[in-house]
Order: sequence, then structure tokens, then C-alpha cells
Amino acid sequence: MLKVTMSVNGKKQMLTIDSRLTLLDALREKLDLTGTKKGCDHGQCGACTVLVDNRRINSCLRLTAMCDGAEITTIEGLAKGEDLHPVQEAFIKHDAYQCGYCTPGQICSAVGLIQEGRAKTDADIRESMSGNICRCGAYQHILDAIKDVQQQA
Repeated sequence: MLKVTMSVNGKKQMLTIDSRLTLLDALREKLDLTGTKKGCDHGQCGACTVLVDNRRINSCLRLTAMCDGAEITTIEGLAKGEDLHPVQEAFIKHDAYQCGYCTPGQICSAVGLIQEGRAKTDADIRESMSGNICRCGAYQHILDAIKDVQQQA
């Protein structure tokens, strides 16, 4: 068993964990933050995307032990009280979701993409978001939401 301390959505968390516990399972099972979804559990779908030290990662592939001292942001940590994050607002405005299962990962990935500042064209955005799969096919709406937030920044 290992002791890990990290900041999750701005709150210090101290966990005693098995060294094999993934960040995804720690968030969902130890911290009850179930907004981050378990999709493929192999890093192929992006449903589990969160921000670790402001970088987007697949939490199903990251061991919690590797996050000691890290700052983790999940979908639950993006809003400021009742005020949604601009990406969350844009997803609603552009109807960038259908079933909603992939939406938390899509939003976290989009926030990371915008912070990175490298995706300038539609093709860049599509490529940068290619690790996030939407089985419903809301891709054009997701692209529109991301472009909307980029234009406002």
C-alpha cells in the first residue's frame, strides 16, 4: 500500500492505495467522482480524459501512484460554483453531445487542447481530438463548440 497526496479539483486529497490502482479507478471508487467515465479501459476511447497538471491524459492508463503531488482536474472541477466553464457552455450551445457518455472526456480534452494553443485549423482540432471517440457522431458539433470558445479567447 502506498500513500499518495494530490490536489483534485482544488482540494487536497490523501489516499492510501494499492500500487496498481489507476487514476480512473481512484477518482471513481475512492473519491466518488463518477463524472469521469470508464469506456474501453485501454486508452483508446478517451472517455476517461482528465487534466493532470493542465495536460490531458487518459486516466485509465495512469497509475495513481504516478500522480503524487499532481493537480488533477476532472469534469466536476471545471465549473466555478454555478458558472459553467466556457467549454461546457459551448457544448450545450452547440448541442455537442447526444447520449452524453463521452462528453466529460470530450470536454476535458477540449479544455486541454485550448490551453495548449496549437490547434488553429479545423484539421488541427480534429487531429488533436482524435483520441476521444463519440459513438453518436456529434463530431461536427464538438468542433463547432471548440472553435466558438477559441474565438472568444
